[in-house]
Amino acid sequence: MFFLRLLALVVLLGVVWSGAASADPSVADWQRLRMCESTDRYDTDTGNGYYGAYQFDLPTWRSVGGIGLPHEASKAEQDFRALYLYRMRGWQPWECAGKLGLRDDRDARTKRLPSYTESAYIGNQLGFPPWPGKVFDYGDCDPALRAWQLRMNAFGYSFQGSGCYLAETKEAVLALQRANGIKDSGLLGPKTWDAAWNGKRPR
Repeated sequence: MFFLRLLALVVLLGVVWSGAASADPSVADWQRLRMCESTDRYDTDTGNGYYGAYQFDLPTWRSVGGIGLPHEASKAEQDFRALYLYRMRGWQPWECAGKLGLRDDRDARTKRLPSYTESAYIGNQLGFPPWPGKVFDYGDCDPALRAWQLRMNAFGYSFQGSGCYLAETKEAVLALQRANGIKDSGLLGPKTWDAAWNGKRPR
């Protein structure tokens, strides 16, 4: 019995630490797809109704829960929606996938909703902590918030990394949102999280 429990724990830890499901396409496949679709530019607007790194049209973007315009979403958000679309329909939505000879694997069309942690690998976003999946508001305290606070010190702040969303954090959130064209709601969601690593410096 102890051995079986130990084995189950090892398997569970393997899944958690692997990030993406083992069946999902490789980083290289996603990179090739983005290069073909958009020359790997997340902010591209072609003017023909297709947007962002994965060239979503609006109906497809919305079908996987996307809000607003795809090319205005953060890299992490576009990666998440692309993986979600892949799990819904495989490579079928992307014309470039056929040109590149990409083939569906066993995770395609499973309709299994990914997490942001799982999707972080596809845009090679693992150089910074993935969004923890929680929108932070004034008064919240969470260990995950510490990473964002400490990152903001690169922009001239002096956070100690308390992990609590108080006045200084709110000021930093609003400044970052305004500098990066994010709605200045004061809520620290995926776009504001991503902007701390990939966005413009607040004034």
